Amino acid sequence: MPATGAVLVVDDDPAICVVVGEALRRQGHKVKTAASIRERAALMDSFAPDVLITDVMLPDGDGLDGVADILAARPDLNVIILSAQNTLNTAIRATEKGAFEYLPKPFDLNELTRAVSDAIGARESEIASEAGLPHDGLPLVGRSPAMQEVYRTIARVLSNDLSILVLGESGTGKELVAEAIHSLGQRRTKPFVAINMAAIPRELIEAELFGYEKGAFTGAHARTAGKFEQAQGGTLFLDEIGDMPMEAQTRLLRVLQSGEVTTVGGSKPVRVNVRIIAATNKDLPTLVEDGRFRQDLYYRLNVVPIALPPLRERREDVILLARHFLERAAQEGLPRKTLSDDAAQLLMAWHWPGNVRELQNMMQRLSVLTRENVINADMLRHLLPLDAVPADFAAPDGHLAHAIRDWAKRQLGIGLGQPNRTLHDDLLALVEPVLLHEVLASVDGNQIRAAAILGINRNTLRKKLTDYGLDPLSLRVAD
Repeated sequence: MPATGAVLVVDDDPAICVVVGEALRRQGHKVKTAASIRERAALMDSFAPDVLITDVMLPDGDGLDGVADILAARPDLNVIILSAQNTLNTAIRATEKGAFEYLPKPFDLNELTRAVSDAIGARESEIASEAGLPHDGLPLVGRSPAMQEVYRTIARVLSNDLSILVLGESGTGKELVAEAIHSLGQRRTKPFVAINMAAIPRELIEAELFGYEKGAFTGAHARTAGKFEQAQGGTLFLDEIGDMPMEAQTRLLRVLQSGEVTTVGGSKPVRVNVRIIAATNKDLPTLVEDGRFRQDLYYRLNVVPIALPPLRERREDVILLARHFLERAAQEGLPRKTLSDDAAQLLMAWHWPGNVRELQNMMQRLSVLTRENVINADMLRHLLPLDAVPADFAAPDGHLAHAIRDWAKRQLGIGLGQPNRTLHDDLLALVEPVLLHEVLASVDGNQIRAAAILGINRNTLRKKLTDYGLDPLSLRVAD
């Protein structure tokens, strides 16, 4: 039978306190709830919990404030952080504070109860990172559940040097993940060196990686350090590792096993100390089966895998990313642009075969080429295929079922009905922001009334508004 203990739940949403409290009590835990930092402090003394579950956004301050002091006084306590501010920054901060687990809202109740059971069984912190990591200019943007898994994995690897394999389609941001791990980790003061295996002629890969001596081949006029030596003490990012020739794979494996490199044409090994982060858009296990990638090298690289989702599987992040790229373009001196609601809906509807890179390029192009300050759907349709989305989908004029049927057939026709795709999520991401906008407009932006009409709680509504980039203040009628 799982171990039980005392759990303090801190959240200003009464519904969350009730649901979580009842679920934990059914497992045999003793539960107390609090709605503020002040109430939390009082119960920490009188209740003395084994596990603390706390929201970040509380009425009287940041729920993460004071967690480090609590853990200093109670090292046996395990803390689980909940947050609707689903960014990499939040995951990093939770890790720095010594949190046992970080769960983004809306969370899975079963996952939370399992985390509590694990916390009580473990009785010691599972995650611990250095304090004082930089937070400004973080390269990753997104609050979707898929990105939360990425953030949590990144947070767990910052304080160690395990090899990492980043998996994902082209344009998903694999190098950004590598840069984030390096810039936030314990090697951040040392070099970050990247090399793309697919961009280097196969006969030059070993010279690029390991360096070469003067006279080693035609054109080798002086000894040149390879990427391993250039990255000494830091991080070496091996991009498109699946394109590495077999003979270079053999030598790379030898270097990873020995920690020494020998230059092309040289005889004396050089000791190197680097963290390896590799990335690929290929299916490495299939390459292993086909004899095109060494199995032992695959296992050596795939110590911690990080799977980056394609943009079509994190549609909640599309508008957030689009606005991020427009803001970055403005900071670089391009005209400042904003998105209209119909443009946002069209962006959400597109399936983004080029992923985040495609979206970034589109926002940069629009920043340069459009004269108007507001980007509307007509401007986007010049850049997207004509059948990207039905022109009248957002307003089907009473023929909603017919419009959905046509949309589904069109999406299935362009290959969306694959196992890694969900038409339900795609349709929801397209329709839900329209519904939220209309309901909020009908109640003059009043979120309490809108949540009641929609049949959801206000926190869920706020989360959805943030995900879809909707501003309820803009829907209020001017006095």
